[in-house]
Amino acid sequence: MKQLTKAEEEVMQLLWEQEEANVASIIEQMPNPKPAYNTISTIIRILENKEFVAHRKKGKGYIYFPLVKKDDYSGQSLDKLMNNYFNGSFRNMVSFFVKKNDMSVKDFEQILKELDK
Repeated sequence: MKQLTKAEEEVMQLLWEQEEANVASIIEQMPNPKPAYNTISTIIRILENKEFVAHRKKGKGYIYFPLVKKDDYSGQSLDKLMNNYFNGSFRNMVSFFVKKNDMSVKDFEQILKELDK
């Protein structure tokens, strides 16, 4: 699976939330200052080329929808992070985040309970 730029990922996050949208509704959900219509339209075309997004015609415009599930992309991104920065060790990655976020033992135990489910 291809990696997304920060701008592409921001648009995908909005599409995952909305499930389908036109360019105007994507822009509407973005923080101020709003990007130009052509900017988002270009990002959507790039996402289509990367096969993350498809469209269907509606009236004179298009409705865009994700082809890649958020969980699939998240999992692939975590795998890449783990392999590139933690020598493929899940243990090293979790240990890093526990230390970095100054996590309490209680919080860590709750995470372990969630993982056991």
